[in-house]
Amino acid sequence: MRSPHGRRGIHSLRVKLTQANVVLLALGIVATTAVSLMGMRYYLLDQVDTELVRTRASLGGAELTMRQIDSLSVLGFVRDRIVPQAADERPAPDTIFAAVDGEGNAVGILGVPPTVAQRGLAEEVGHPGPLARDTEPHDVRVHGTSYRVTATRLSDGTHILMATSTEALHAGMAKALKLDLAVGTLLLALLACLTLFSVRRRMRPLEDMVETSSAIAEGDLTRRVPSSHHPTQEVEQLRLSLNSMLHQVETAYRTRERSAAQLRRFVADASHELRTPLSAIRGYLQLYDQGMLRDPAERRRAWDRMNGEVDRMGRLVDELLTLARLDQRPELRLRNVDVSRLVRDAAEDLRAQQPGRPVTVDADGAVLVRADESGLRQVLANLLANVRTHTPADVPVRLGAGRADGVVRLTVADKGPGLPPEDAARVFDRFFRAGGGAGSGLGLAIVQGVVHAHGGEVTVRTAPGEGLTVTVELPVRAEECV
Repeated sequence: MRSPHGRRGIHSLRVKLTQANVVLLALGIVATTAVSLMGMRYYLLDQVDTELVRTRASLGGAELTMRQIDSLSVLGFVRDRIVPQAADERPAPDTIFAAVDGEGNAVGILGVPPTVAQRGLAEEVGHPGPLARDTEPHDVRVHGTSYRVTATRLSDGTHILMATSTEALHAGMAKALKLDLAVGTLLLALLACLTLFSVRRRMRPLEDMVETSSAIAEGDLTRRVPSSHHPTQEVEQLRLSLNSMLHQVETAYRTRERSAAQLRRFVADASHELRTPLSAIRGYLQLYDQGMLRDPAERRRAWDRMNGEVDRMGRLVDELLTLARLDQRPELRLRNVDVSRLVRDAAEDLRAQQPGRPVTVDADGAVLVRADESGLRQVLANLLANVRTHTPADVPVRLGAGRADGVVRLTVADKGPGLPPEDAARVFDRFFRAGGGAGSGLGLAIVQGVVHAHGGEVTVRTAPGEGLTVTVELPVRAEECV
């Protein structure tokens, strides 16, 4: 995922995540190193201080004088420490044992004059009184070497200074620090490489999303974001959400294209349907204007034809207005309607219009549904008008109404010629007329629109030579009476 050229302030997410991980690990290494070094220094200094305090307590508790120290051979261990220093063989010894007077000047021990290290220690300490009264050793530097020093006062007023070098401690801490820095640097480099590799693998789905979005922007609405081999929960949720959104976008686009095509076809069909009666009326008016309708019978016939065409245009316009209102999803006047009564009324109307047609009604008892009564009457009227138009007058018709499986079913079935599958698939299309038959081709489209406005479904079952059965299913609501 490269940054667009010319855009400042935009950086790779991989780089940002790597930097964040490296910075966090670096802070952790620094904190851990600092804590470990402080702990090590505290532990080692505590050991040095404990040894110094123990030695000081031993000398102070013995209540010896300087003369007694000189004369007692039991302090041979002191001589073993002091004698090698007499010749200044070690300018920076590990331990310094020095005697000072009340003014802080170094004095000899066992007749041996003070060494350079002893004089240097005495000069750094100064007056030994405060140091002897303090329970904790102090840090001093003697000729550039670090020491921990403490003091004790003998019974004759002489002070003994005892110092232990801490150079080995500092050297060990320096080595530990260098080792921690080397290991930490190696860990940071390793973490940076692993983070770049891991983030690149984990962000592959995001790159797929970018590629998919680019393909869709170029017109390929069928593209979807593929699933990765090792998906993370958040990325997988994003992938599913994006694919769902892309599916909705594609569906909306296809629906819009289909609606636009249907609108164009609808306008063309409406124009064609209206052109025919207008042409007929215009032709009769031209004949009348040119004086060619001189016979009263001819004028009466022309007048009747023009009235018929006007009625045809009126019905067509009414049907178009009905479809337009249904497309706008109007608010229905819902109330409890007895569907059985509507079916029986429709059957009586059909018998009155075609007395010779056998009509069977299967609608015993009350079947209530919450619906718009005028809309259901229009549905039955259009279905029976379709039967009258496309079947012979002696073909039997069966009308039924009932409740089953939580829906109310209306059925209109005839024993007419039926429809082939290709015509049955388009029977609810606007201005579709099977075989170029009569009518405007809007009756069944209005039936479908009214049923859908009620939240129901309408289906057809037909085959050549087996008649046509139209089934309307309306949902039963909780507030409907039983």
